[in-house]
Amino acid sequence: MTKFLLSVHVLAAVLAIGPVAVAGSAFPRYLRAAATDPNAPAVLRALHRLCRVYALLGIVVPVFGLATASQLGVLGDAWLITSIVLTAGAAALLAAAILPAQRRALELAGDAEAVEAARLPARLGMSTGVFNLLWAVVVVLMIIRPGSTTGA
Repeated sequence: MTKFLLSVHVLAAVLAIGPVAVAGSAFPRYLRAAATDPNAPAVLRALHRLCRVYALLGIVVPVFGLATASQLGVLGDAWLITSIVLTAGAAALLAAAILPAQRRALELAGDAEAVEAARLPARLGMSTGVFNLLWAVVVVLMIIRPGSTTGA
């Protein structure tokens, strides 16, 4: 059962978090181009939709992660608690900063001055970078697992 739970956890992380990381990172580039590129608004809408949908699908990642951790008996380990806190931070950043800023950017996409005045491309780039960094640290913690007895 543990191998199944771990497999679903890892697949969900790759298939749900990966698209959010990529689409979120691409969003600021197309936002900057929205004033001059007639295709950019459609791309922005698609990127935002990807982020929204895959963020919801991403809920599967911690659910199966906790189930796996429970099966392994590591729920109290510091590396796992740290991973949970970082995951919650990444989710909060996505829900409270990135997705709302993307919605705001979609409203302003045709007005380059308003977009730059709100510093949306820079804010979105920074927020998405922090989101991706949090997930990178979680991945490293999952691989290294300080104190693990597996020799990894």
